[in-house]
Parts: sequence; C-alpha cells; structure tokens
Amino acid sequence: MKTLTISMKTPTEALKNFLRDYKAIKKRSVIGSHFEISFDNKKDFDRFVKNLGILSQILISKPKSVYELAKLVNMDLSNLNKIILFFEELGAIRIKKKKIKGRFVKTPTVEYDKIEFPLKTGYCH
Repeated sequence: MKTLTISMKTPTEALKNFLRDYKAIKKRSVIGSHFEISFDNKKDFDRFVKNLGILSQILISKPKSVYELAKLVNMDLSNLNKIILFFEELGAIRIKKKKIKGRFVKTPTVEYDKIEFPLKTGYCH
C-alpha cells in the first residue's frame, strides 16, 4: 500500500528534511518508500484539500480520460484541467497519454491508496 503524506512546512523545515533524506539515500540507509507533498503556503494547501474528491473519484472510478472524469465530477472541463495540472505538478497524480482512434487522450491515475495529514507538522500563516 502506497501512502502519500501531505504536510505544511516552512521552507527552512522542508530544506532541512530534504538534506536529511538526501544523506540517508546517499548512505543507502533508507528503508521503504516515503512519498510526501509539503506545502509552504496555506493557499495551495487549501486548494489541494478542497479538491480531494477529485483524487478519490480517479481512484474509485478509474476514468479513461479527463473528459470522462469531468462528467463524473460534474465539472467544467477547463476548470478540471487546471486542477489536474496542479495535482500533476505536485506529484499527486500521473497523466498517461494514449492514442485512441487517432486522438490523444489523457488518462489521470492516482498511485496512492492512502493519504495522511499528520497534524504535528502543520503550521499556518
């Protein structure tokens, strides 16, 4: 089971954690995998949380295209594309491009079974 951890960290905390993890990887002392998205501003964090339903819908319904997902979540395609791009840039989803009947289709996929929000790492501005 792959778990994605979502946290709020100051840029200093994020850099310190990155350096710690980098050293552990270099020493090959990493056990297991850790997937984390750290936000350094409340606006992006809130945008992520507000759209969690879309991630859930992708995981449950496994839509074959962003267009199909737009129908499932009853959302305008252009607005959904902005959210999909945001999630993709964060690493919360992957977009697979396929050619079907001469057209390229983007298929969103979620590779995590669980998302955690550890409260002890949070901070607010």
